[in-house]
Amino acid sequence: MLSNHFQNGMETARLAWSRLPHSEEGELDGGGLLSTTNNKNGVESLDYEVIENYAYREEQAQRGKLFVGYNVGMKWFFALLIGTGTGLAAVFINISVENFAGWKFALTFNIIQKSYLAGCLVYIFINLALVFSSVYIITQFAPAAAGSGIPEIKGYLNGIDIPGILLFRTLIGKIFGSIGSVGGGLALGKEGPLVHIGACIASLLGQGGSTKYHLSSRWLQGFKSDRDRRDLVTCGCAAGVAAAFRAPVGGVLFALEEVTSWWRSQLMWRVFFTSAIVAVVVRAAMGWCKSGNCGHFGSGGFIIWDISDGQEDYSFEELLPMAVIGIIGGLLGALFNQLTIYVTRWRRNYLHKKGNRVKIYEACLISIITSVISFGLPLLRKCSPCPDSDPDSEIECPRAPGMYGNYVNFYCSKKEYNDLATIFFNTQDDAIRNLFSAKTIHEFSAQSLLTFLVMFYTLAVVTFGTAVPAGQFVPGIMIGSTYGRLVGIFTVNHYKKLNIEEGTYALLGAASFLGGSMRMTVSLCVIMVEITNNLKLLPLIMLVLLISKAVGDAFNEGLYEEQARLRSIPLLESRPKYEMRKMIAKEACGNQKVLSLPRVVKVADVVSILRSNKHNGFPVIDHSRNGETLVIGLMLRSHLLVLLQSKIDFQHSPLPSDPRGGSRAIRHNFGEFAKPVSSKGISINDIHLSSDDFEMYIDLAPFLNPSPYIVPEDMSLTKVYNLFRQLGLRHIFVVPHASRVIGVITRKDLLIEEESEDSDTMELQSTSRSAT
Repeated sequence: MLSNHFQNGMETARLAWSRLPHSEEGELDGGGLLSTTNNKNGVESLDYEVIENYAYREEQAQRGKLFVGYNVGMKWFFALLIGTGTGLAAVFINISVENFAGWKFALTFNIIQKSYLAGCLVYIFINLALVFSSVYIITQFAPAAAGSGIPEIKGYLNGIDIPGILLFRTLIGKIFGSIGSVGGGLALGKEGPLVHIGACIASLLGQGGSTKYHLSSRWLQGFKSDRDRRDLVTCGCAAGVAAAFRAPVGGVLFALEEVTSWWRSQLMWRVFFTSAIVAVVVRAAMGWCKSGNCGHFGSGGFIIWDISDGQEDYSFEELLPMAVIGIIGGLLGALFNQLTIYVTRWRRNYLHKKGNRVKIYEACLISIITSVISFGLPLLRKCSPCPDSDPDSEIECPRAPGMYGNYVNFYCSKKEYNDLATIFFNTQDDAIRNLFSAKTIHEFSAQSLLTFLVMFYTLAVVTFGTAVPAGQFVPGIMIGSTYGRLVGIFTVNHYKKLNIEEGTYALLGAASFLGGSMRMTVSLCVIMVEITNNLKLLPLIMLVLLISKAVGDAFNEGLYEEQARLRSIPLLESRPKYEMRKMIAKEACGNQKVLSLPRVVKVADVVSILRSNKHNGFPVIDHSRNGETLVIGLMLRSHLLVLLQSKIDFQHSPLPSDPRGGSRAIRHNFGEFAKPVSSKGISINDIHLSSDDFEMYIDLAPFLNPSPYIVPEDMSLTKVYNLFRQLGLRHIFVVPHASRVIGVITRKDLLIEEESEDSDTMELQSTSRSAT
């Protein structure tokens, strides 16, 4: 009877989830990999370039200053909504994880008072149930929610259209999947998924919600272009980091340094405002929870490891062991990246090909192994006597497992504690806080730290890539703080100084491992300062980050770049390859045949061209009076499909509707050409035309982009690369040398003054990231 109710419940859940927007072909699979049907050559780009056709210009001409002010105000309002939504999502995830962990540890501790075997079984079962819920959600309903999501969002902001990553079902799967995977005690974190959650919230708000699930609002559908959505998603990424670490400035710098390929000053202000809103929401939630309204949620809820009372100063002699920490971080970080590449390839080639059931078995098996290790290894460790209590210290010894604080009592007498259980049999946030803690010298033995380092490092490598939402920030901090504390122990024993804190070295170790693995510098440095509330350690964090990044770069690329390559996401990195310096634009084109369209084209010819290839842009040519061929613009595939579907621009005559090339009455709104973010838009197979329609003609002049970017055929490919990436382009025309020059534009020609009483100067807005 119970099994029948359970089966009926699962079928009801499956039916409810099936009503969510379905993923498109080529969506990420449960392991976070693009399917083989959507390889590197099949991935489409986003249209970040403004298509300045007649429809766009007519719409802009009708807009006055009032509309411009309204548009700017809506952007700030959306930034407010993104910050609020991301902050609330982070609060919900943190409260849920803390409560599940609190209930789990409290129940386990009560049972182990009578039987350790029963307590172990209960602990394993609870973790297994949480992990199973997470992997089931991912494999059955939201495959794009697997992994951290940062490589996919980085690809989106780089101009790559990856289906499924910003759907409503992906958002829901990411939230509840993160609760299950993190609450289940796996060696992963919720910080990476929060970046993805912020991006999903931003994208859904930009398109007015989810029409498939009847959660949409027409008045929110003001930003339909890929260009506007890119700005919103950037705000969402910064909000995710700000919510994960309570580091608003770090969130802004993370978006700038790590995920975006395009930046401008106006966007900086909105991103900063979004991060500030997140900080306010999280702060308000923590104040509300302090009154006891959040169950087991307490001081350990949101990440902030305050070590302001730690080491006040450091000597010149300590720089050597700190530099050693940087070297170790670079080596272990590079090794971590390489091992995850090997494990991910093996999963993709052998394991995940066998279907979703194998992915569920794999995650459940890893959950059982992790639970057995975290429960069993502390039992093999001898207990240590509690240190003499300091009247001025708030640290108590011992404490119950799973409680906030140091010196965990686990299978020990009343005045003893288990140092391995203090970091193993605990939530990761509390374990890191214990490793960072000041005035706890000799709390952890070198043997326990080394045991934890080897086991947790192995678990982190194996767990990364499973079909659950998984972040690598907190596991990286766990690994780094462990070997950092080890170096701190040796430093204390060697220098025999009372002012040296092992927790300070743990912090430097955490920064070094993240720098050696993710290769972030400025943003990571600010994040570490914000979460530790200790500005005095800034020079030391900078030192270990520079060393670890330099060491890691000698072996491989950063974690997100490597994972993007494994997922077949063709990122355009900040620097072109060295080989491009010896190539020109014509060589990059190869021997490809350019498919062009005449200005007035027959409908049958358009359909034939669209069905015979998958190109997304076509040059449009016309002829002058002397018969010379002229390129008059670029026509996008998506715009052709809109014209074919509407049929209102069909004409019987093969002659231009306006022979002088001027504009005519446009019967389309510019927003009609925008592609929905949650789907691939219109397909040629979705359009039904009659035999009479095939004989009609379309004048493309009002709908093409009359000013595409053009480069000469002998331009250096390095220049073309930089132009393409910095402007966020999708197409560039390669043409022979122009026959004549009609003028030269200099800086003074771009400094245009408005004809107003104040003569305000319009600043030239740079579309690329300014160099500092």
